[in-house]
Amino acid sequence: MNKTLILAAAAALCLAGGASYAATPYASNVRAAGKAAPANFARDPTLSVLYNQQVDDSGIAIVSQMFEASYSIYDSAGADDFTVPTGSTWTVKEVEVTGQYFNGSGPASSENVTFYKVKNGLPKKAVGTYTAVKGKDSHGSFTIKLKPAMKLKAGTYFVSVQANLTYAGGGGEWGWESTTTSQSFGNSAAWENPGNGFATNCTTWAVEDVCIADGQGPDHLFSLLGSSK
Repeated sequence: MNKTLILAAAAALCLAGGASYAATPYASNVRAAGKAAPANFARDPTLSVLYNQQVDDSGIAIVSQMFEASYSIYDSAGADDFTVPTGSTWTVKEVEVTGQYFNGSGPASSENVTFYKVKNGLPKKAVGTYTAVKGKDSHGSFTIKLKPAMKLKAGTYFVSVQANLTYAGGGGEWGWESTTTSQSFGNSAAWENPGNGFATNCTTWAVEDVCIADGQGPDHLFSLLGSSK
């Protein structure tokens, strides 16, 4: 959907008390494109890096958030894929995501992490869900420990990370930072907004940079840590 139309649709919506709600599904150019985000992950040094996609920061973050009940039509989720190599089994114990707060300063109360099987290049069936996990927060970049660990056999999966964050009172929005268009890993990132509050018509999983065309690349910044056998 056209960027101007997204902004207009969001700004036109109002709270019951009359205050306008100017939330948008992205934040642009907060960080310099092509440079690593200044994330300070609280990484467990005993874990191995199973997958790393923390490269080519576009400076654009896409909202992936569970809002409070009064803003539930804006609840949205981003997801990106990764592949467990043939003959391997991964035990994922930690997820790192690079993100930022915008239209407010946060912080998130917790995060939701979901792993999905893939169908037609998009998330399909959830194979593991972690709700309201309190990760280490470094200015909107999260280190999230998974208990119990997520065991994954060889194959391709999507992982989704959402911030549980109250918009009102200055909390604002949380966005998952994207790569530049120069880099692509597997399938493009996916995004959904079931309540269609952002007026993108992506009420089920769809290709993210088709839903929100703000110049971001096709993928998100994240890493998976744990062990492999």
